[in-house]
Amino acid sequence: MSLFKKDIKTITCIRKEADYKQIMECREVINSINIKSVSDILNLSTSEIRMKILYMLHTQKELCPCDLSDILDMSIPAISQHLRKLKDAKIIDYRKEKQTNFYYILTENYSTLNFLFNLIEENNKELII
Repeated sequence: MSLFKKDIKTITCIRKEADYKQIMECREVINSINIKSVSDILNLSTSEIRMKILYMLHTQKELCPCDLSDILDMSIPAISQHLRKLKDAKIIDYRKEKQTNFYYILTENYSTLNFLFNLIEENNKELII
């Protein structure tokens, strides 16, 4: 109980009806769940180019940088920079076939990304075949 009282002192809500128990329960929940991975995915997907790359990897399962370069009409180095950021964030990975890297979305990210892919498809129903 003393921990609860100590933490109450750090609450800044000035409402008379502030529910300190609710605040403490919410603090416990928010500090125990992993939001970072979802936040990282959403942060990186705010780039239109990276979202296009992710969507293409979603629809095609895997692509090499030169394929993405042709699809998005961008240079291979520019595509590679975006792929590196997505790979560093552990959103995508690649498999090597001879001298070519084929990129794909890591399975554990599909539950988060599917929501975004569904939004894209819903907003473009008439365009997506």
